[in-house]
Amino acid sequence: MKFKATLIGFSAILMWSLLALFTAASGTMPPFQLSAICFSIGSLPGIIVLLLKPQRLALLKQPAKVWIVGIAGLFGYHFLYFTALRNAPAVEAGLIAYLWPLLIVVGSALLPGERLRWYHIAGAFCGLAGTILIVARNGVQFDDAYAMGYGAALACAFTWSAYSLLTRRFDAVSTDVVTGFCLATAALSFLCHLGLETTVWPETATQWIAVAGLGLLPVGAAFYAWDYGVKNGNIQILGVASYAAPVLSTLVLILFGFAEPSWRIALACLFVTGGAVLAAKDVIFRDRAEAAQPAE
Repeated sequence: MKFKATLIGFSAILMWSLLALFTAASGTMPPFQLSAICFSIGSLPGIIVLLLKPQRLALLKQPAKVWIVGIAGLFGYHFLYFTALRNAPAVEAGLIAYLWPLLIVVGSALLPGERLRWYHIAGAFCGLAGTILIVARNGVQFDDAYAMGYGAALACAFTWSAYSLLTRRFDAVSTDVVTGFCLATAALSFLCHLGLETTVWPETATQWIAVAGLGLLPVGAAFYAWDYGVKNGNIQILGVASYAAPVLSTLVLILFGFAEPSWRIALACLFVTGGAVLAAKDVIFRDRAEAAQPAE
């Protein structure tokens, strides 16, 4: 059960690796407008399930703290991330924001029934090293002038890690509530768009397909899968494995001609894979030991 849930959680990471490709292909739509549309699309699978099984509507009745954590997690993360990108260079902001997998691994020690080992932390740092190789391929230079953007990026990292860890504590809450989180995030993003941006619509069918792809996968199904994974799977392994997203994203961009291969990418893959194997060594060796035991 736990292994299956971890795999489902990892599927979210695979879907997030398509984020850069779909975003690059979606045109020049402003971020909050794109967020509003994509989260609206992302809520559709949950809405369909609720329409087909109306008895599940009762599962949306949850304490206020569940809704606050969920909406603050999804909308808060994106609001802070967009704010960081508006007020700091993308490379530095992205690196700071991508501290969240490390924060999840370290913060998991505070969860009931979880034990943080040295190899979980070592694996997380290996993943972080791989991310730095990918994101900072043209160098990193922090400047005090962008302090607001850096602060927003750091808050972004803490927001998503806190959301993931707190979601684990709400393990009895059905994943159906993610539908409500997506709808609320779409509404709040739309309000931000009206107040901060100028509307820009996709100009081609390819751009519309990319927007739909964003809404269905990385900004849709991924959040349902992540919710289920962190509630029922191995959250430490998922935290370390999350560093695979920027590496896989770069590989996808190379495959579709949006980026060029390099030694940095190969080395980043080595760091991320090695870190994930190190963090998951308990699971790997336990499975081998169980497989080696003779059947009774």
